[in-house]
Amino acid sequence: MSPEPEGEAITAKGLEELKAELAELEGPARRAIAARISVAREMGDLKENAEYHIAKEDQGHLETKILLRQARLRAAVVVENDGASDIVAFGATVTVTDEESGRTNTWQIVGPTEADAKTGKLSSESPVAVALIGAKPGDTVTVTTPRGERQMTVDAIG
Repeated sequence: MSPEPEGEAITAKGLEELKAELAELEGPARRAIAARISVAREMGDLKENAEYHIAKEDQGHLETKILLRQARLRAAVVVENDGASDIVAFGATVTVTDEESGRTNTWQIVGPTEADAKTGKLSSESPVAVALIGAKPGDTVTVTTPRGERQMTVDAIG
């Protein structure tokens, strides 16, 4: 297994999604907020203009979001799994079975900022991923959860 990269591990797809999101925020989203502020300014007295204050607050939130995405982009280190490995690693898609419930799940192990349980993306820092990394098909790992320990068997890596 390779050493941990300096910076924030991210998949190539995650990096492209981050760049696209940043482009959207810096372009159309900024222009939309500027237009809202301009329209609100034309409504009169700024001290009592709720639309103006809301738009300015939204602008502040947007700029913070942009700064956070820019920092993530600067820290991003693309780590790819070529799929040829027979062990669970960052970027791998792994199918596991929970021994207690019998439920099978398939997850891709991704960086923490890419994680999205609804789409099957599991943070590499999550207890499940930490337990799975380094396992091979057929291995059973122990995952420590708030409800106690659970056994999961690695069915496939793909």
